[in-house]
Amino acid sequence: MYEDELAFANGLADRAAEIALEVFGGAMEVRTKPDESPVTEADLRIEAMIRDEVRARFPNDGVLGEEGGDQSGEGDGARRWIIDPIDGTKNFADGVQIWATLIALAVDERPVVGVVSAPALGERYRAVLGQGATLNGEEIRVSRADRLGRAFVVFGGMASWLDGPWAPGVQQLMRDCRRSRGFGDFWGHMLVARGAADVMLEAELATWDFAATRIVVEEAGGRMTQLDGNPVEHGHSVLVTNGTLHDEIVARIAPTD
Repeated sequence: MYEDELAFANGLADRAAEIALEVFGGAMEVRTKPDESPVTEADLRIEAMIRDEVRARFPNDGVLGEEGGDQSGEGDGARRWIIDPIDGTKNFADGVQIWATLIALAVDERPVVGVVSAPALGERYRAVLGQGATLNGEEIRVSRADRLGRAFVVFGGMASWLDGPWAPGVQQLMRDCRRSRGFGDFWGHMLVARGAADVMLEAELATWDFAATRIVVEEAGGRMTQLDGNPVEHGHSVLVTNGTLHDEIVARIAPTD
């Protein structure tokens, strides 16, 4: 099931990589959006291309993208492609290779196909509901770390954890784990999915930031929730683990009075 959609998403990722690599590393215009996040020519060109291709191939499907918002298809709204043309735009603009195009198909709001394409790293992650996850065609699985003292924890930027209700628990988590590093954006999630890291924390993500990574993580055996263990939602926190550590991490970082 979803073989055609996966092949379609891979084709989109191929075309997106061509556009992005044409721009990456050269002189590029970087504009600031009203929410103060950056946008480049590659973001706009890739999203426009994907919207056009979805409209031509799957006219009944909707599209939700970071740059163009939500667009309905001709169908009943059950199927929607969720895209982030360049996840890690600040890295992209700074010449750092850790960026990716994220493409997911959600049916009734549940991701069923996900492609995470990081061409500057030579990495492409793929997943289909019930069929597992791969990196460059090879199956990936989360780690077997069973306690925090054995865990490698990654996080999306230190500023988010310096103060606020989650700060004490997260800071203690960093002290108690085996190792911690600031590997943000899609890559932290993928490090957990492939078993290189065990825990990933983000203070706030949009739907297009986590839809594709979610199915890769879950098909690799991991879990993704908010920091408090509730289901992920647009604009809220994200906790990704190997599954085994999930409940322990939720308990450890819970705010106290």
